[in-house]
Amino acid sequence: MNLREQGVIITGASQGLGKAIAHTCIREGAHVLLCARDADLLESTRAELSAGAVAGQLVLAQTVDVSRPEDVSKLMEIAERQLPALHGLVNNAGVYGPIGLVEDVDWQEWRQAIEINLMGTVLMCRAAVSAFRRNGRGKIVNLSGGGATAPLPRFSAYAASKAAVVRFTETLAEETSDAGIDVNSVAPGPLNTRLLDEVLAAGPERVGEAFYERSIKQRDEGGAPLEKAADLCAFLLSARSDGITGKLISAIWDPWDQLPERLDQVGSSDIYTLRRIVPKDRGMDW
Repeated sequence: MNLREQGVIITGASQGLGKAIAHTCIREGAHVLLCARDADLLESTRAELSAGAVAGQLVLAQTVDVSRPEDVSKLMEIAERQLPALHGLVNNAGVYGPIGLVEDVDWQEWRQAIEINLMGTVLMCRAAVSAFRRNGRGKIVNLSGGGATAPLPRFSAYAASKAAVVRFTETLAEETSDAGIDVNSVAPGPLNTRLLDEVLAAGPERVGEAFYERSIKQRDEGGAPLEKAADLCAFLLSARSDGITGKLISAIWDPWDQLPERLDQVGSSDIYTLRRIVPKDRGMDW
């Protein structure tokens, strides 16, 4: 049980990947504080996950909108008061935002996606880092995705926010490098969650024919396993990953369980980071 007696906050934990991460953290021995916007669904999830906890293991829940500073402050007060100690944070809360060409989509919906995906992540990190500094250690895992590493037409708010989350993760890792805090991003792979349902409901006219066809194939083939991303998050929350920081790690493509054996190589290089490609990287001399 690699997270025994550790306190972990998980945002967006009422369903999908967040729920899977919470389940894995509980299995690994952590005390968890789950948060999401839907109070009824959150309580149902808390009750379900509590059934898998052992005696004395805490499974708490708090309704939170991570884009609201007052909600985040209240959540952190609850965490520091009710968890034995706060060791980890998983920023999983996120939305696709408006789907369509950037000139056509609703501006307020575009802005709200940035507020949830990016600003919500930053707000949670700001609050947690203060607690981690007092404790002398901490782990932060920020959920990113395909929008961070390649253009994602018709999902511009999602793509921009997720790329920003990765660069923020790299920056925060530098700022906290002397505080015993590790900060990483996770690309979970194509998941069959509510986000996929939104794509299919939007249809090919809004999401684009090629993306819609890929989504249909993903739905039919089952997508990436939720458990794979959840296991990676638990690994990054545990002491096994100590010293791995400022990285974007793919749950399905990267040999993340072997990274402790390659700590010197990973830590001293730009492996698993976002970087600009210049001509010489492609064998050109201009």
